[in-house]
Amino acid sequence: MSDERALAERVVRDMLEADAFSRWLGIELLDVAPGSATVRMRVREEMVNGFGVCHGGVTFALADSAFAFACNTHGRVTMSVEGAMSYPVSVAVGDLLTAVAVEETSAGPLGFHRVTVQRQDGTTVALFRGTAYRTRRPHRAAEEGENGNA
Repeated sequence: MSDERALAERVVRDMLEADAFSRWLGIELLDVAPGSATVRMRVREEMVNGFGVCHGGVTFALADSAFAFACNTHGRVTMSVEGAMSYPVSVAVGDLLTAVAVEETSAGPLGFHRVTVQRQDGTTVALFRGTAYRTRRPHRAAEEGENGNA
């Protein structure tokens, strides 16, 4: 395993452990690599809106968590400065959603990411675009790795 991939995995594991909201959503980490993260969750009854479909905020939160994990894989604390979502298809209770976040490009401290959310049959149910700002502050997990404490 490359040092960059090991760093990405340490940082995202540490983030998920501290992220009570992502855990409440039931987010499961499937894969992580430098600049990318894949997560999934099952839509529960308490996640639907008044029309009986998954609340857009829940789908946004899944994509946003994947985005957060992907943009922090480089080992420095990185935060969202902008995010936008399109919802081409509705989501139902019981659907298993997978979000794949990929860094498309970066310029200085800014990173530009795309997240595709699909349900179990491969249908794309949401498209997310996000811009992140990478600070100079290292993640705790990155510092621990440098000191051999990982």
